[in-house]
Amino acid sequence: MRRTQYQFMWLLVALVLAGCAVAIPPSRLSQYVTPVVADESASPGLPVRRPLRTALVVLADRSAQEAAPGLPEEAQARLAEALKGQVNRGFPIVIERVVNLGEISVGAPPPNWIDLAGQQGVDYVLVVILSSTEQEYPVSLFLGRTTHLQPGFRRDNWSLAEAAFLDGRTGRQLLRAEGRAMATLDSPTAPGISQWYPVIYLRPQNPERRIWPPSHEGAPVTLRVVSMEQAATRLAGNLERAWIEQRELELAALPGS
Repeated sequence: MRRTQYQFMWLLVALVLAGCAVAIPPSRLSQYVTPVVADESASPGLPVRRPLRTALVVLADRSAQEAAPGLPEEAQARLAEALKGQVNRGFPIVIERVVNLGEISVGAPPPNWIDLAGQQGVDYVLVVILSSTEQEYPVSLFLGRTTHLQPGFRRDNWSLAEAAFLDGRTGRQLLRAEGRAMATLDSPTAPGISQWYPVIYLRPQNPERRIWPPSHEGAPVTLRVVSMEQAATRLAGNLERAWIEQRELELAALPGS
């Protein structure tokens, strides 16, 4: 009975957190890319010429006060390569170059995207901004499938991957999308239960899936990598849907449609 009540309480908490996660972490894309303004609505839409030779630029932003530590350099590089593969499979976009800028210093000016496109020899730039936030709080953790509880901590990570597709000649934003994800890390305070903890859950979207970090010390890093990889995967899908929707709107607006 006690376990059932605990699970019900967590379900309520997860639903509340999922609703809050809509705006957590806050968008950072406008800090790096000029938003589309109203008088650009009559400008040419998505490009029709093929191939759309593109550079994928990935950078991490920690300018928000509540920002979590960024991904290790190797993990961010792997994420960029995985995102390249996902985009190249589902778009007319052809990513020819991957530029991993790492973490941008707070207050540093954004790159000049027109210059970057010229340096990389491409016509378009896909800018991806990574950001995340975390909170940790005490919880009671079950040992295996028993009703015995141990004190511990839960760390929630919310990750956000935002993208803007830019014309490399003008810097104009042609399309944007985002992907959000959440994961939690459960860690005990008592020793001797390493066969169950620490463990990462993809709450609330897939609470039954468990991911065991390779070490207790590196568990927070694994949490951030897992969460951001989920956000990047969702970004790729949302970007493809945004492309299709935008193209359909443009076709519907043609004379005689």
